[in-house]
Amino acid sequence: MTHLPFSGLISFARAPILDLAADFRADVGVLGLPFDIALGFRPGARFAPRAIREASLRYALPPEGFYDLRTGQRKLAGLQLVDAGDVILPSLEPELARNRITEAAQQLKSRVKLPIFLGGDHSVSYPLLRAFSDVKDLHIVQLDAHLDFTDVRNDTRFSNSSPFRRACEDLPNLKHITTIGLRGLRFDEEAVQAAKSRGHALVGMWDCADLEKVIQQLPEGKNVYLSFDVDVLDPAVLPATSSPEVDGMSYATAMTLIRETVKRNTLVGLDVVELTPALDASGNSNLLIARLIMETLTEVFS
Repeated sequence: MTHLPFSGLISFARAPILDLAADFRADVGVLGLPFDIALGFRPGARFAPRAIREASLRYALPPEGFYDLRTGQRKLAGLQLVDAGDVILPSLEPELARNRITEAAQQLKSRVKLPIFLGGDHSVSYPLLRAFSDVKDLHIVQLDAHLDFTDVRNDTRFSNSSPFRRACEDLPNLKHITTIGLRGLRFDEEAVQAAKSRGHALVGMWDCADLEKVIQQLPEGKNVYLSFDVDVLDPAVLPATSSPEVDGMSYATAMTLIRETVKRNTLVGLDVVELTPALDASGNSNLLIARLIMETLTEVFS
């Protein structure tokens, strides 16, 4: 007998909740990062891990897996999925928060094949990536409306505008970043030039009209960390984000890029950031992200 989505205790897709202090091994582990003090606009991403978990009850994974109408096959049957809870983060001590995030990410990474991180604002990607400093030839695929390669914003080097700049400075194993979905009026010219000088691929939303050409720019045969900023999606599709930008991706386009990334590479980590649940009273944004995560798993563990 199973609970309906609106009943029972909340964990990601009804996975067992296991503290990082426990000695466990699993295929996938989910870790929440309720942190949003590095935002530059509308706050509230700290509530995203809980909201995503609640929405994911709609996609609770049965032991026999999901039945796929297109292929007639079962997906994710027998997948070992664990919810490792949230990192306890001090609201007004950002350096301590970053250190705790890195430590928790390292612990989860040592226990599972694929760690999934629920942000939080995009600043959390930097301490998360520090946990992957031992991954050889690391590449990032970043789906995002914004570059997030700013050096300093409002006298801080650790805002949600800077995670990949800091990661490139600290991680010699980080070889390349492919950012897809860029658009808007507020680009930092210095950040753009700095990213280009490092050889990063900057793909505007306007380039996605020729999706096959964009797919050819994805890394191939690499260890890839996927960072999914929900504002890459069009705000008509997902309004619940701090810094929405018009003329964004459809869900289908985003999933095509994720699918092709996974097909061509080894996915070593995934973060989903910048969801602000209170900005969508319908809850549809939360459901969309929960589904995107589960659908990504069907691609990785097919």
